[in-house]
Amino acid sequence: MPAATPPVCDFDWPAPDFSLPGTDGKTHSLADVKGENGTLVLFICNHCPFVIAILDKLVRDGRDLQALGVGVAAICSNDATSHPADSFPNMIKLAEAQALPFPYLHDEDQSVARAYGAVCTPDFFGFNADLGLQYRGRLDSAGMSRDPDAPRELFAAMQRVAESGRGPAEQVASMGCSIKWR
Repeated sequence: MPAATPPVCDFDWPAPDFSLPGTDGKTHSLADVKGENGTLVLFICNHCPFVIAILDKLVRDGRDLQALGVGVAAICSNDATSHPADSFPNMIKLAEAQALPFPYLHDEDQSVARAYGAVCTPDFFGFNADLGLQYRGRLDSAGMSRDPDAPRELFAAMQRVAESGRGPAEQVASMGCSIKWR
């Protein structure tokens, strides 16, 4: 399967609002997940080998960013008809099995992925406290290798955003499986 790569960061692009059902049984909006010092919206799914390879790191970084006042939410927008592993019931199973420390939201009609311009899983959108885009890079350089010693690029960028409101000028795009559109 060919990998997809999102575009570079469009600094200060405003975060689109959303209201989506979560695996926790609640509906979450952007205002609900917004953090005092920034917000990270990540597009993931259950079946993607790129996501599976970094899931433990996503949980770690999500917890660590929340401790810095950065709100975090994951969204699955894949077509569950063509990819049943990404169905809402399977999302619930994954969220429980991984003890996700952030909401895992279902974008069944794919409107949120389209509004964000999401390209792949994983695709990261890091916003400052004013909800202006500051990071559209990768998690780290390890990719699918699971290297536990790879520098934490996403965490460092969002830590910088939390402290200064600005992301790094140099960012390396994420790479992953393309969003499975209807």
